[in-house]
Amino acid sequence: MKVTIVGAGNVGASCAEYISIKQIASEVVLLDIKDGLAEGKALDLRQTSTTLGFDSQISGVTNDYKATLNSKVVVITSGIPRKPGMTREELIGINAGIVQSVATNILKYSPNAIIIVVSNPMDTMTYLTLKSTGLSKNRIIGMGGALDSSRFKTYLSMALKKPACDIDGMVIGGHGDTTMIPLTRLASYNGIPINNFLSEKILDEVSASTMVGGATLTKLLGTSAWYAPGASVSYLVDSVLNNRRKIIPCSVMLEGEYGLNDICIGVPIIVGENGVEEIIDIKLNNIENEKLKKSALSVANMNLALNTILK
Repeated sequence: MKVTIVGAGNVGASCAEYISIKQIASEVVLLDIKDGLAEGKALDLRQTSTTLGFDSQISGVTNDYKATLNSKVVVITSGIPRKPGMTREELIGINAGIVQSVATNILKYSPNAIIIVVSNPMDTMTYLTLKSTGLSKNRIIGMGGALDSSRFKTYLSMALKKPACDIDGMVIGGHGDTTMIPLTRLASYNGIPINNFLSEKILDEVSASTMVGGATLTKLLGTSAWYAPGASVSYLVDSVLNNRRKIIPCSVMLEGEYGLNDICIGVPIIVGENGVEEIIDIKLNNIENEKLKKSALSVANMNLALNTILK
């Protein structure tokens, strides 16, 4: 099966790398507007196949959407990355036009594709993609919750000094420094509630670190992170292409779930061959519900910047 990744920057290249190395797709296409960038990164990746032992076919093209024909999944990473001191809100004016153009061109050649949105501000770009294409809501998935949850589990493992693979936890809400909601109450270590091992003070510190996880890396790196985002995308793509039906927190359109309407925001979903197979309505307590409502209000306010674009 074929996967297209639009945007051959750090995140897009990492997506292609993980999808290829894990042989999730038989064919991976990298597309970028910068002449030679996608071709160069695809060739570089292809030359690792002899030593890493994978046979996924990787190609790169410059702005040639014909090469994306019949893609089962399309990942949109294009747009400028967040720079130090830049808010996700400031990205809207620049990235909205890019994402809208990409989605339109992709659907000319892959009208049945599942679209995974990575571009920031991610919840707003997911909403824009859905509204501007008119696709069924199951076919548009924002990646943010998968990444935020991986960061949450990483910080929990660091606090516990235990393997991250033995820890379960999720982050819901908006994909932003002040809008995400790490669900510490539901986190566990080998099935045992995490609060049996960590104090409330430490859990609060873990939550705080998770919420600024992206900003922390941006400050350290001078640009947005790429390894963990690429891995999170590959995890989602795998669940779609191989119909694994994994429960993954993602930004999706809500129509009454969690008491919210007409908004794309992070909640747990079942991801399968049709994209969003089911939205899981977990029972939040009153505090968590209030946090989600506050997060949704923040995302909705950000979406107001799209009014002129969506007219």
